[in-house]
Amino acid sequence: MKDLFLNYIHQLQDTITSTIEKIDGKATFQEDLWKRPEGGGGRTRVIENGNIFEKGGVNISAVHGELPEALRKNFKVEQGDFFACGLSLVLHPKNPFIPTVHANWRYFEMYDEQGNVVTQWFGGGQDLTPYYLYDEDAIHFHTICKEACDKHHPEFYPKYKEICDNYFWNAHRNEARGVGGLFFDYLKETDEFSMQDRYNFVTEVGNSFLNSYVPIVERRKEMEYTQAHKDWQEVRRGRYVEFNLVHDRGTLFGLKTNGRIESILMSLPPTVQWKYNHHPEEGSHEAKLLEVLKTPKAWI
Repeated sequence: MKDLFLNYIHQLQDTITSTIEKIDGKATFQEDLWKRPEGGGGRTRVIENGNIFEKGGVNISAVHGELPEALRKNFKVEQGDFFACGLSLVLHPKNPFIPTVHANWRYFEMYDEQGNVVTQWFGGGQDLTPYYLYDEDAIHFHTICKEACDKHHPEFYPKYKEICDNYFWNAHRNEARGVGGLFFDYLKETDEFSMQDRYNFVTEVGNSFLNSYVPIVERRKEMEYTQAHKDWQEVRRGRYVEFNLVHDRGTLFGLKTNGRIESILMSLPPTVQWKYNHHPEEGSHEAKLLEVLKTPKAWI
């Protein structure tokens, strides 16, 4: 299973990066191959200063070795070896009317002293973070997510949409990071679902990603914007940074497993503002976004 999924995410990385380069029309991804001293490594691809994308990364990692102490405590085991691989991406557009998007799809195994797999699971999802909210964009994104889920189980979309709303919540701000999407974790083998079923579902979601996001980019990329629009985007990017550094489990996992810091922090936008006690004008497009972020919304 680990070889099957690792091959899949390599192919998916190629598909996504080539598509994003074509859309941008200017910038290309810089590739770094890196190794982790304790075992494994990755293939990082970063795009910067493009026509469309100010900064973005589409990264693969596959790490293995002895389970770090922090994770041994988390899993309540004395010792053990692990393997983890995944693709993680974040795209920060230049135009404030195009949303930021984040996605990842990952697989984890843990072994006993004889090298037998004692637990394995999939995780992942994708979510949208607009700076200026257009309902039709959120509806499109969620529709594609639901279509991917419905091919595998009618309960998947409402369940994983709710988990996403709960997870991407900036508790210290009492607001959502964005308009959500899907989030799932610890998808193990059950009486109802085999690991092959789990693989089929996660790859279905991964394959749907470009269709969920690219049409939104195409719809918004020619919209003209002012410095005031850019300032608001950068203020909201600050909330994005806060979530990633304070709450995000993927970031914390990377830091606790001695992951490559440049790859872990590639999700951060290039320019950000923090304005003291900032509030947008009442009734403005900016205020509309904040109103929606107070309470998760059923988009479809």
